Amino acid sequence: MRKLILLVFCCPLGLLAQDAEAVKQADNYIYDGNTAFDEANNSAAEKNYRRALALDKKVDIAKYNMATTLQQDNYTEEALRAYADVVTTTKERPKKHRSFHNIGNAMMQAKDYKRAVAAYKDALRNNPNDDETRYNYALAKKMLEDEEQNKDKQDNKDKQENQEDQDQNKDQNKEGDQDKEGEDKKDENKDTDDKDENEKDKKGADKDQDKENGKDKDKQPPKAQPTQLSPQQVQNLLEAMSNEEKKVQDKVNAKKVKAAGTKSKKDW
Repeated sequence: MRKLILLVFCCPLGLLAQDAEAVKQADNYIYDGNTAFDEANNSAAEKNYRRALALDKKVDIAKYNMATTLQQDNYTEEALRAYADVVTTTKERPKKHRSFHNIGNAMMQAKDYKRAVAAYKDALRNNPNDDETRYNYALAKKMLEDEEQNKDKQDNKDKQENQEDQDQNKDQNKEGDQDKEGEDKKDENKDTDDKDENEKDKKGADKDQDKENGKDKDKQPPKAQPTQLSPQQVQNLLEAMSNEEKKVQDKVNAKKVKAAGTKSKKDW
């Protein structure tokens, strides 16, 4: 039982000793990191800050210093994530103030004035007496106002240009419609002229045909007119026909008499 008690009492002491050693080691890494940072050896500085973070000691200080190093090397996204971790985990207002201040600086570099204004405002909530933060906040606010005014001007300019383009297109369409109407009217007049010309040609052709037919008609031989006989000529013609008929009858009668006189006998 005594050994168990001893163990119970000894374990916390050992843990405290290990924890103190880890804290001391983290302090050493942070110190080395700060020294490298001052010497502009940001790569070595970042490496030492990460070693301190691996010990899970002095986390807020190590992470803030690492974020500052990353920001100086233009690793803005990683730096912002590190600052966000600091303002989330730390309970110390000075650390929150410095983290928000540096977030505002990063947003100013990115020309994201709206987020810069918000970051500086949060920094001032944690330290309203910092003159640099107040100046940066006023500058970011002024830049944001100018940006919004320029945006409004640009929007109005774009809107005006769009309206002018629409009016120009409308005028061009109107001119096009007028030109098309003129062309259609011209084509219609041309069709009418062509139709009149065709009718004129047709009438001319019909006239020529009628004229030609008239010529052909004139060229045709005159029809024979029936001969008109006088009464005396008709009488003479009848008498001639009667005489001819009498002669024919006399010849027929003579042949009959001859045949009757020459009848032959049969041989028995």
